[in-house]
Formats: sequence, C-alpha cells, structure tokens
Amino acid sequence: MSQLSFSSPAKINLFLAITGRREDGFHELVSVAAPVEWGDTLTVEVDETNSATIPGKFSLTCDDPMVPVNGENLVLKAAEAFRAATSWRRGVRFSLEKRIPMGAGLGGGSSNAATALRALNEFAGKPLDSAALTSVAAKVGSDCALFLRDGPVVMRGRGELVESLPPAIMARLTGRSVLIFKPAFGISTAWAYARLAAAAPKGYLPRAEAELRLAIWLRAVSGPGKPTTPEANAGDLLYNNMEPPAFEKFPALPALLERLGKKFGCAAHMSGSGSACFALLNDRSPVTEITAAIREAWGDSAFVVQTRLQ
Repeated sequence: MSQLSFSSPAKINLFLAITGRREDGFHELVSVAAPVEWGDTLTVEVDETNSATIPGKFSLTCDDPMVPVNGENLVLKAAEAFRAATSWRRGVRFSLEKRIPMGAGLGGGSSNAATALRALNEFAGKPLDSAALTSVAAKVGSDCALFLRDGPVVMRGRGELVESLPPAIMARLTGRSVLIFKPAFGISTAWAYARLAAAAPKGYLPRAEAELRLAIWLRAVSGPGKPTTPEANAGDLLYNNMEPPAFEKFPALPALLERLGKKFGCAAHMSGSGSACFALLNDRSPVTEITAAIREAWGDSAFVVQTRLQ
C-alpha cells in the first residue's frame, strides 16, 4: 500500500454576490474566495495491486461521527468521478481528520473532494491536466474547483468558473491573518439559498453591479498609488448578500459582528452561507480580547481559530 497525507484547507468568501437563480435551480454568483492555512487532513492509501477485470473499492473513515462516510460524501463522489474520467482502477482507502465544522460556509466538503481529486491525480501519474481536473471537480460540486488553485480566486457561474487574481493582488492577500469563528449552530446551505430566492429580486445583487464593485476594488489595489502593506484595502472588498436572510433568523450573528467592529475596529463578515464568520486582523489586533468577546457573546461552545490566507 502507498500512503500519503494531504492538507484540505477551509476557505472564506471575502466577496460574495449572489446575482440570480438559473433555470437549472443553481444560483449565479461573483465571488472572491481565499483558502486558508488551516483545515482538514485527508490521508490517502492506495492499493498497489491491480485487477484487469475488477476495479478496486473506495472506502472512507472519519474521526467525526457526524460526517457521513457512505456514497453521500463528496470524497467518494470525487473518487468515482476521477475513475470515470481516467483508466484508474486501483482501490483507495481515504481517512479524513475533520476540523472544519459543518454548516459553516467554509467549504469543508468541497475542499475534501478537491483534495481527493488532486491526490488521486498524483498517484495516477497526473493523467488529467489542470483544465481536465477542474472540469471533473465542477461536476462533483460547485465550490470544488476553487480548491484546485493555490491562493485567492475569483469565482463565477455557479462557482465552477475560477480565475486566479493578478499576482500583485494575490501577494497582498496571501499571508493575511484572519480569525474564523462560528457559533454552536450551523446554517443549511439549501435553506439559505431558498430564503434568498424567496426574497427575489431584492435579495440578489445585479451581475453588472457585482462586477463593477469587483473591478473598482481591483483597480484601487493594483493601480497607481496602490497600498504598500499586504493588508491594505482588503477590508474594502468585504461584502456578502447572503447575510440578510441569515441575520434575520439568527440575530446573534450581526450583533457580534457590529460589536467587534465598534470595539476593535475589525472588518468582520459572514463567510458563504454561514454560520461561520471571520475578522481580518493586523499586527495590532488584540486577538485574545477579540476571542474573549466572541465567547462572551456566543458562549464557550463557540469555535474560534486564528489562521492566514493562503
């Protein structure tokens, strides 16, 4: 057996504009998403024996009993999609060390699937190039493709159209310190999108406006007189129009974010469909005090981790 472990990072949405609903039921979006250094670990063990007639089996174990380990899990869906796209026939045992909470809007399942695809492609001798691997990832899940890039990206379509940011802007975001925090409750992605659709059209941000906001920020950061520090202007991008429906049902979310902004000057927002939120930090941010404020508001069960943007 050949065995290797791979990092499977969480992500945060620095900018998320849901622009409308498609005829196929998916939603169109424009987003800037950034993977972080912290996340899950996926161990991949490949059976080197090969049968000419019977493909090897895929299996999954996880240290979190709440995570399904059957065919519903995106890791196994990704493995089957990889097999369908290549001649890979070996059996694989996946072992997932789960740290990214579910119902958080941090992309844990999508990241696990993308990591499985990258790992299988490595073991198989890279039969799929970047474009082909991205195509397979898009079939597994809308957010999977972003995790095949190293660093912040712009996402469009339903999330499957991924474009790297200009190198100068990536350099400004990469390494930025961020505090991720989540209350004890999660938010169902399906519920969040259904609430957004129910409020249509006012809940959506028109595509032209979303693209204009993004373009203005890109010019401000990369144009003449651009900021000289890595964190400068990152907070100017922050936006998420999935916040209103979540905030209406869960007022504990906006109450804390407003408090952090007023008391500590934090640029804090919700990631994805929630319920996890994040605050951009700088060298002067009082992380201990901010963490204490989070636990005071949401209780000791609140999840808090400090990490950096990849």
